[in-house]
Amino acid sequence: MKACGLIVEYNPFHNGHNYHLEQAKAKTNADCMVAVMSGAFLQRGEPAIIDKFHRAKAALMTGIDIVVELPYVYAVQSSDLFAKGSVLTLQALGVDSICFGSESGNIDAFIKGYNDYKDNQVTYQRELKHGLHAGMSFPEASKRAYESTGLTQDGIDLSKPNNILGFSYVKTILEHKLPIQPLTIKRKNSGYHDTEITSSIASATSIRKQLFNQQTPLSELKHTMPPSTINELENYLGLATTLHNWEPYFPFLHYRVLTMSMEELALIHGIEEGLEHRIKQTAKHVTSFYDWVAAIKTKRYTWTRIQRIFVHLLTNTTKSEIDELTAPNFISYIRLIGMTKKGQEYLNKQKKQMNVPIYPKLSRNLHPMLHIEERATNAYYSILPVQNRYTLWKQELRGPVIIPS
Repeated sequence: MKACGLIVEYNPFHNGHNYHLEQAKAKTNADCMVAVMSGAFLQRGEPAIIDKFHRAKAALMTGIDIVVELPYVYAVQSSDLFAKGSVLTLQALGVDSICFGSESGNIDAFIKGYNDYKDNQVTYQRELKHGLHAGMSFPEASKRAYESTGLTQDGIDLSKPNNILGFSYVKTILEHKLPIQPLTIKRKNSGYHDTEITSSIASATSIRKQLFNQQTPLSELKHTMPPSTINELENYLGLATTLHNWEPYFPFLHYRVLTMSMEELALIHGIEEGLEHRIKQTAKHVTSFYDWVAAIKTKRYTWTRIQRIFVHLLTNTTKSEIDELTAPNFISYIRLIGMTKKGQEYLNKQKKQMNVPIYPKLSRNLHPMLHIEERATNAYYSILPVQNRYTLWKQELRGPVIIPS
């Protein structure tokens, strides 16, 4: 069976994701669509709107065949580490291709861009260092450093988030010499950060804005999402009583920071250059998560970077843990979240060639990454009433979602 890999968050799964899925199927003629999906917390340092099991089920009901979890240590990271974990996970599952959405839509430009970067790595590193010393944020300094290698001259605008991620996927595939064909689909209609819904293909950002800021009923958003997503949003609300965003976590974060020493804060992944002092100082007067990020934010420390730091604070994830667990150039296990019958057939055939174990449910003493995964899951559900929390946590012990098809 021929498999195509997708790197996703589905926060939530909407019509744009469905378009990407259908285009990827057509472009690759794949028999099996495999998605590696972030779990409780996402790449931009945000809690997922609903948990991974309900997001996975919505995707499986719409055409995905296998959903596996991107480990937390890769999921809440900048593009290169996020790409490394995602691509190596899909490689371990034996996919033939990876198809990603981009603002560019031209895979040749990504490959040429990588070759330009490869030929000018010394220039890139010099310009990156110069930009960081000048006080730029890492994304801005990296963009300018890439420009110095000629990378953006062929149509890859590295101010666009999906182009940034796409370039990191291509770079990971080529640097590790993986037998995977990279492909890209041009994004349709809405941009990644668009906050208004103007058509049936809307950004996840605009959908979440409607749900949280304007309390829009789900019935008014049915034109932007497949029925399976609407169903799973309703099902999750019935179990959890709320959708997740950052504000309910503010008291937990505030308590942690107020009771931690400077030395303890400095150990948390992402806290560099004395940022622990700024976090402690601002904690004295902030009254909301939004105000806290705004108080810490500087040109160097972007909103996204601060959000990631707060995720690691919430989960008590240290620099040493991340450095140790992400150093190897291989994936130690696959965490299976859900599959269709077709996906099950693919895995049964693929298992004979795989050299990593597949874990169908959370269990102790399997791998240190799963200890962090358990912490992240506990933190994610912590804002829910106790009984609801326990009911949802039990999903971790039941095994993957299976959809007959």
